Amino acid sequence: MPTDHLSRTFAALADPTRRAILARLSAGEATVNELAEPFPMSLPAVSRHLKVLEQAGLITRGRTRQWRPCRLAAKPLEDVADWVAAYRPFWDDGFDRLDEHLRSLRSGGERA
Repeated sequence: MPTDHLSRTFAALADPTRRAILARLSAGEATVNELAEPFPMSLPAVSRHLKVLEQAGLITRGRTRQWRPCRLAAKPLEDVADWVAAYRPFWDDGFDRLDEHLRSLRSGGERA
């Protein structure tokens, strides 16, 4: 398991099942059984995914009587968004160059 927080977050997000669980939790808290419903896997397998998400700080588990609802914790996702935003000028420049190239193709095509 990676030791720094951002690496743990990216490692947790690398699995499509875990991303689907986070998408479900973005609609509100859910129990393990509710989270497991759409997946063709055992409850222990879903629990292992939840443990990875919890260790990455992406979810928290509460306790209400016998229920342990899971909740999305947004802070690690905010850290990922901040990290990715640092690269935004790179792709914005690429889109600007593509837009310029398409305009030049269009204007060249209109003259012909």
